[in-house]
Amino acid sequence: MTDYPMPPAWVSEALRRGQVIPAHPLALHEDGTFDEQRQRALTRYYHAAGAGGVAVGVHTTQFEIRAHGLYEPVLALAAETLAHCDADTGRHTVRIAGLGGSTMQAVGEARTAGRLGFHAGLLSLAALPDAGLDDLLAHCEAVAREIPLFGFYLQPAVGGRPLSVAFWRRFVALPNVVAVKIAPFNRYQTLDVVRAVAEAGRAAEVALYTGNDDHIVLDLLTEYVVETTEGTIRLGMVGGLLGHWACGTRRAVEHLDACRRARADGSVSSAFLTLAEQITDANAAFFDVANRFAGCIPGIHEVLRRQGLLRTTRCLNPQERLSPGQSDEIDRVCKAYPHLNDDAFVAEHLHDWLR
Repeated sequence: MTDYPMPPAWVSEALRRGQVIPAHPLALHEDGTFDEQRQRALTRYYHAAGAGGVAVGVHTTQFEIRAHGLYEPVLALAAETLAHCDADTGRHTVRIAGLGGSTMQAVGEARTAGRLGFHAGLLSLAALPDAGLDDLLAHCEAVAREIPLFGFYLQPAVGGRPLSVAFWRRFVALPNVVAVKIAPFNRYQTLDVVRAVAEAGRAAEVALYTGNDDHIVLDLLTEYVVETTEGTIRLGMVGGLLGHWACGTRRAVEHLDACRRARADGSVSSAFLTLAEQITDANAAFFDVANRFAGCIPGIHEVLRRQGLLRTTRCLNPQERLSPGQSDEIDRVCKAYPHLNDDAFVAEHLHDWLR
């Protein structure tokens, strides 16, 4: 146990309680250079909206930050900004760093993230598509010896790989795994993770977070009942780490609170089912489902650009842009579901966040 760094107790408690954790986008100027002013503004927005954590260096931040030498600068800016926000408000925000690549790269990123004050690493296994079970676990263990881990089941459509119940059962047995982001966009694979956590006897220690942007509300409302050799285990997803929550973050905080109350008192009404489908419809536009997620990152950028938080939808890869018809779809869902956006909240505070 002593060979594995453990998070502060407040981090584990906060994650188990359940938090809104937006996946932080990358702010760029029109010429593709890093826009530090807008990056700070985004971080301040998430904090002011009530997010209990922020994930940086993840898919929504663009994996290409590594090739552009931006991994450490982006993480450092987020850590500095969150520290100031926390100091001003007396809050504590969980900082999650995206980790990826080969074992050498992931271990190096874990060390960088730990040095910068991040509490856990969201570990992507996309760079190991052909690795066997033992090799995958050896990779995870090497990274876990540098930083507490937040597991990540990434959907194959954006680079993930299938991961078995056997993998997850062994992964969550690592002593400093604090949570798992379940994001395969697949109900069967989602159940695999839930079952593995229950069967491994870690349901009380490992927090489950939805990353299924197509199933957010229903994930947060569902109680899973798993029969194990140790008896019946009841567990559920306590929060979300989501690209979708990179916009509409204040609304997401409200939705998580409402779902938590409904689960606690057994009052899940049909209104939640309607809300679930409205959010999924909005996500289809933002994530460009019609074009197999080709515009998923520019779609989030477009919502934030319209609010003034970003200058442009520009990505590090200039070929990554809004798909034909995607802007019209974003128009449609924004008009249809005004109760899902943070437009008024952002307009009220944008000047302060851009200071």
